[in-house]
Formats: sequence, structure tokens, C-alpha cells
Amino acid sequence: MFVDYHTHHERCGHAVGALKDYIEAAIAKGLREIGLSDHQPLLHVPHVEGSAMRMEELPGYVEEALLLQKQYRGQIDVKVGLEADWVEGYGEQVRALLLQYPFDYVIGSVHFLGDWDHTNSAELARWEGRDVYETYAEYYRQVQLAAQSGLFDIIGHLDVIKRFGVKPERSVDELLEQTVVAVRDAGVCVEVNASGLRYPCAEQFPSRRVLEMMKSHDVPLTVGSDAHQPGFVAEGFATVYELLKHVGYTQIHGFTGRKRYEIEL
Repeated sequence: MFVDYHTHHERCGHAVGALKDYIEAAIAKGLREIGLSDHQPLLHVPHVEGSAMRMEELPGYVEEALLLQKQYRGQIDVKVGLEADWVEGYGEQVRALLLQYPFDYVIGSVHFLGDWDHTNSAELARWEGRDVYETYAEYYRQVQLAAQSGLFDIIGHLDVIKRFGVKPERSVDELLEQTVVAVRDAGVCVEVNASGLRYPCAEQFPSRRVLEMMKSHDVPLTVGSDAHQPGFVAEGFATVYELLKHVGYTQIHGFTGRKRYEIEL
């Protein structure tokens, strides 16, 4: 196992453990790099307790992460990142926020369609009455816009819309192919997120089918656990890394100062 670029901690309100706990877990599991990437404060909807860190907590998060990066130098390479939300119409506000901090990388994720957090189990009822295929189409349109925005280094959990097992009856392969091509053309990396193995969809994000599309288009990737507790750092990575080799990937990518570099598998 090599890197885990997607972790959260207690500031976001729906994870447990301090930043240091995640670093210690990564060391115990033999990782060479650990990425700290807690949720960006929400910009497009009022803050809801337990949804993300508050805006006033962001400076302290970055300050603590940078301090830990120095403290653990020589033991493990700590990367300071952020998982930012892509919501159409809020790109420039996100850009202004990101420019204030020396992040190593930024994950861009589409959690929201309007004010609906489709990744939140508490909002599952909002699927009712929706055309599932059209919802998928809108989700992937937003992923494409996120990739094209120039705001992000990594696209997070690319097909997370499937998280709770709600899927359209007709094929979404055309939507997926369009999205993979858009990501390729934008030059961004895609995260292989192992957390899907723990959800009703029971497979990593993105699926093997999407990984095969990505490989055919030479889309670069990195790996994350989306850990919300220290014990989930690198959870599912044996499955994910084995799958990457089967699909034909021979390298993943890391980041320093928003610059991407290769890591051989």
C-alpha cells in the first residue's frame, strides 16, 4: 500500500478522531503518504451542524495540518489538502477560498445537486419522484463542469451517485464515457475511492467499468479511503490496488504544492 489521499477528522462534524490519529493510523498500516483532506466549509447553503467544518475552523485546520507535516517528516509524508464542493455558480467563491492556503492538492467532489446532498443517507427520501436517469445525467454534467473548472487537482469518488444502490434501468455508459473524456481533456486526476465497498453499492468509486474506460483514455489516478475514523485509513486498499493492476494501471499519482508526480505500483 502506498498512499491514502482522502481522510476526514473531527472538525467536519461527522467524523471522529484528530488529524494526528489519522497520521498514526497511516504509519501503522505502512503507508508512505497520507493526505489530510477535510470538507471545505459550505458556501452555497447555510451551515448545517455535522455537514462540514465551519469557516472559522478552516485556518486552524490548515495551521495544524502544516505543523503535523513538519513534525512527521522522516516518518511519513503528510500532504495538506481539502475536499471542496463543486456547485455550479460558486466556482469563483471556491477559487478565492483556495488561494488563501498552501494546499498540496484539492479534491473536487459533487455531493450536492442544488441543495440536495445525494451522498447523505438522511436525504435518501429525496430520490422519490425523481427520474433516476435524468438525475444521473445531471450529476455527471456537474462532474464534467467540476473537471473543466480548473479548481481541482483530483475528482473525488467519480460515480458516487450510485452510493445507496439507486440506479437507472437504462445504461449510463454514454454518460460515463463523456465524463471520462471530459476529465481526460481537463488534465485532472481521478480518485479511486475505496469507501464504496462499505456502502450498499458494494464497489469502489469508480466501478471497474469506469476504470477500464479511464485506462483506455490514459486518465491519471490516485487512491483514497474516505476515512471518517482512523481505523478506516487504507480500508479496502488490498482490493483496490489489486483491481488497478488487473485493469492495467502501473502507476498512481501524488501531489505536492498542487503539482502531480508519479508513483510506481
